[in-house]
Amino acid sequence: MLLRLNENPRIEDLRNHPAESVEALRRLLRTGVPAHPDPQRPDFYEVDNCSRVFYIHITPRGRVLLLAIWSKDAQEPNVESAGRAATHPCEEAWTHGNFGF
Repeated sequence: MLLRLNENPRIEDLRNHPAESVEALRRLLRTGVPAHPDPQRPDFYEVDNCSRVFYIHITPRGRVLLLAIWSKDAQEPNVESAGRAATHPCEEAWTHGNFGF
């Protein structure tokens, strides 16, 4: 599914991720991004961004809670450490609409 929020999403970062990662998620949600609903939890989603996955919850009032970020290549979720942004080579494509397909 494509997840897109019409307004500038209010994101609450519950794990102190790097500011660059939070801003990347905000841009992705504004422009539209592939997302997979969590079958076990209503209103929880895995948001795909090329090499990373953001795990979020959208509250009934539309606030976005950022719970975790991990590499798509990782077997287990590997949450980014505070103060260090993970690389995300496809972010440029997602934010500018150049998806390459």
